[in-house]
Order: sequence, then structure tokens, then C-alpha cells
Amino acid sequence: MTIDDLPNIVADALDLPSNVKLGLPEGADHPPRILILYGSLRPQSFSRKLALEAERILRRLGAETRVFDPHDLPMLDSVANDHSKVRELRELSLWSEGQVWVSPERHGAVTGVFKNQIDWLPLEDGSVRPTQGRTLAVMQVCGGSQSFNVVNALRLLGRWMRMVTIPNQSSVAKAWQEFDDAGRMKPSPYYDRVVDVMEELFKFTLMVRERSDYLVDRYSERKGAVEAGVLSQAAGVVSAIKTPIRGET
Repeated sequence: MTIDDLPNIVADALDLPSNVKLGLPEGADHPPRILILYGSLRPQSFSRKLALEAERILRRLGAETRVFDPHDLPMLDSVANDHSKVRELRELSLWSEGQVWVSPERHGAVTGVFKNQIDWLPLEDGSVRPTQGRTLAVMQVCGGSQSFNVVNALRLLGRWMRMVTIPNQSSVAKAWQEFDDAGRMKPSPYYDRVVDVMEELFKFTLMVRERSDYLVDRYSERKGAVEAGVLSQAAGVVSAIKTPIRGET
């Protein structure tokens, strides 16, 4: 993705974040891995158009991206977890180091299409948490005047999924006016905000990804592990006392 693919960006004003600029050790040298989810199945879905615009910006910044297509993802619990679309979504979440969530506003809330994707991502699967410690950017598209109901709801979901949600966000009002016939977002303050959000997500992902396990490590869970270890050790001692040593009567 070159700057020529982003005609609405002023090249000299776009920063390309790096570990060096952020004062970070080199650490992982692969591009940040970003998963993008959107919340509509409509052929002219504006949340999908915004998701693809975000992807173009992220690729220019240097990220590796995946956009999940929610078509054919069954409703939660209507099929087994080994369904191909469920496996695809969960594997992409595990692959990602950051995510972008984009949903339309429907009756003041996120759409069922979007919520179904989040519901298929478990908080915990064995010893693995598919979303914990990953960075998150939230955006919404509105059919009318600007609203923040959806981005607020997405922030709540992100906290529940134990993600690191960045401070910035985007809400695109009257989205049907903001995209051209080719599906590209027109230049506007809304577009500039989307660039801001993607830059910020990229930076936060660089800062967090090598430290996410430590950042989300919790005292309450460590305490539980210590207590479990004490109980296990005590059970072993009791077992040793009750079990006769071979050869003794």
C-alpha cells in the first residue's frame, strides 16, 4: 500500500510509527497484526466500507491486516464450535495483536451481526484467552446525525473481553454522504479522524504487543494460583501419610 493509494492523505503529515520513534527496544520485528471486524451484511454496507478504508491506512502504516467476512457465520450456539466460520474467526483473533471494531448503529446499539461475532469469541478457551491483552480501536457509522452510542457500547465490550482500548475513536455521521461511488471515503474531518485512530492504534499495538501478558497479569489470579498450590501440596502430604510405604505393615 503506497501513499498514492490514499489520495486524501497529506503525505508529509502522515507519521509512520516505529519502535525507535516510541523509544522501544526492537523486540518483535514483524508488522503489527490487526484484525478488522464490521457489523453489516448489506451489499452497500458502510461499516464494511469504513473497515476497508481503515485497512488501507493500516497497511500504509506498515501493519499486516485481515478483514473477517461475517457472512455465513451462524448464530451463537446454533452450531458446534468446530464450524468453519467459527474456527476462522477464533483463529484470526488469536493471530491478531490488535483489532478494529466497526458497527452501524441499530436502534441505539450495535447490530446483531456484529455482536454475534464477539459472542463467538470466548473469554477463555482452556488456558488461552483469544482477546486478552490485544489493542482495540472502535468506530461506528451513523445513518443520520452523529451518535456515540455504538462506540460506547464497543468500549464496554472491549473491557469485558480484557482488551486495551485506545483513547481515540471515530463516529461517522450520515455515512451515506461520506463515501464515493467506488466505496472510498471522501476527504473530510471524519476521514482525518479515522486516520488519527489508525495511527494511534498502530502506536499502541507496538507498545503493548510484547508486554501484553505482563500488562494484564492480575493479583487476584496470582493469589488464586498460590492458594491452589498450597491446597495441592497439602493434599499431597495427606496422601503420603495415608499411603503405607511398601514393605511396611
